[in-house]
Amino acid sequence: MKRELIIGFITGVMANMLGVYLYILAFSDEGIEATLEQSMTEGYFGKIVTLGAVLNLAAFFIYIRKKQDYRARGVLLATVVIGIAVMIRKFF
Repeated sequence: MKRELIIGFITGVMANMLGVYLYILAFSDEGIEATLEQSMTEGYFGKIVTLGAVLNLAAFFIYIRKKQDYRARGVLLATVVIGIAVMIRKFF
């Protein structure tokens, strides 16, 4: 049970990172590192991370469809943790 939750959590984090990467490749004229630095200085880093979390939705529904509920919970937990981290980064 714990192992399945951890696998889901790691999948959620990796899906979010992939989503951020794909978003930057699709909508930025600059490189990945330059875009991330610029987004942190100009204050829209949280928006990029939030848009990257869209892939978590796909991972969540794939696990639900396969009846792997604990992995789906891990993906949901990763999404919540990333959301809280973005909120903390924004306000502090």
